[in-house]
Amino acid sequence: MPKPIELLADMHEIKAVVDAIDNSVDVKDWEHCLSLFTEHVHVDFSSLGGGAPTVIPAAALVASWRTNLHERKSSYHLRTNHEINLDGDTAWVFSKGAGYNKLDNDLWEFWGTYEHTLVRTPAGWRCSAMVFTLTHTRGSDAVRLG
Repeated sequence: MPKPIELLADMHEIKAVVDAIDNSVDVKDWEHCLSLFTEHVHVDFSSLGGGAPTVIPAAALVASWRTNLHERKSSYHLRTNHEINLDGDTAWVFSKGAGYNKLDNDLWEFWGTYEHTLVRTPAGWRCSAMVFTLTHTRGSDAVRLG
């Protein structure tokens, strides 16, 4: 059983990793973003537009974000209401999220829930899975796709 201070330290680092994924995407720091994941990641973004859940190399996931969130497109992600559950070297985080993508003068906004799985590695906590469940959108779908 971990000591309370160790538990708090783990929970702080876990939340920091989950939030850093969004922050690194928004500032387009792709190297830092990649460092937050395990080598392969289980992803499920099917609620955003189809596709089946899959396991892909983290480098492929970050590359797809880099392509979609190109230099002309800005993004802004917010995450809140983190619920963190720990079991040894595995953690699960449920959170609510909202954000937008902006391209030229068009905007696409979204709201939904996230589920992240993290594992403790020699380099610290890393994300090994993420599921996004879309609950609502508003704006131009062309921005999301363009």
